[in-house]
Amino acid sequence: MDHHGTGGHKAASASTDGPTTPGVSVEQGGYVLQEVSAPGVVGQAGQLSFTVRGLDGVPVTDFEAEHEKALHLIVVRSDGTQYRHVHPVMDPAGRWSLPWQWKAAGTYRIFADIKPGGSATGMTLTRTVDVAGTFDPEALAPVTTDEIDGFQVSLNGDLSAGSSSALTVSVTRDGKPVTSLEPYLGAYGHLVALREGDLAYLHVHPEGAEPVRGEVSGPDVQFATTAPTPGRYYLYFDFQVDGQVHSARFVLDTTGSAQTIPDSSTGADSNTDEGHSGH
Repeated sequence: MDHHGTGGHKAASASTDGPTTPGVSVEQGGYVLQEVSAPGVVGQAGQLSFTVRGLDGVPVTDFEAEHEKALHLIVVRSDGTQYRHVHPVMDPAGRWSLPWQWKAAGTYRIFADIKPGGSATGMTLTRTVDVAGTFDPEALAPVTTDEIDGFQVSLNGDLSAGSSSALTVSVTRDGKPVTSLEPYLGAYGHLVALREGDLAYLHVHPEGAEPVRGEVSGPDVQFATTAPTPGRYYLYFDFQVDGQVHSARFVLDTTGSAQTIPDSSTGADSNTDEGHSGH
């Protein structure tokens, strides 16, 4: 599910034989995320690389920039930890890559958020990567505050299943509101949510107009989103201050009745939103 405010767009609807929630399949809309190459053990320096191919097997090289990047890569371990939001570079043959080193063992999900040229909507393709070593999974309990790099970040609001929810992220430092949030990838903050269990991918953007370059905001960033099903969700908030990007993590359980969004294969669209695709 992908809900944006002004300046956002809805994620591609699932096909009748595909997933009803983005980020759970290697294929969507005729595009396939090929096998990911990456270091196999913790601490080994190398590259993480992959290609996106059409069903004809030809690498895709034409992508439309969304929020200033042609591809947004989200990497997270199966227990919701070790989150990274990065931007690899594509070579002329269509292979995306960036320097990579794993900090911890486990099974990781790789999410490629893209809009191929000529595609009506954006999409999220995913694969898993296993990293050898002792895997000590963390049990993440609900939490709505995080401290990262000297910033205190809090999440306010409830996450509802099947209906829109208003969430507000507030950033402070040393007890004082931070009013110097800088535009980062075309927004004052980015929120990614993953469903516990299958890590179904929800990429959410703040409400309101896109920021003007050079202007700052804060301490609050507001989001409107809908969880596709009841359950627990991992949420990650990326923000930029003084040219540095920081990521805070929260864990929320849905509230309200056990309502689900209609299956898109029936013709109902579970990804209502306004505007164009973003990351």
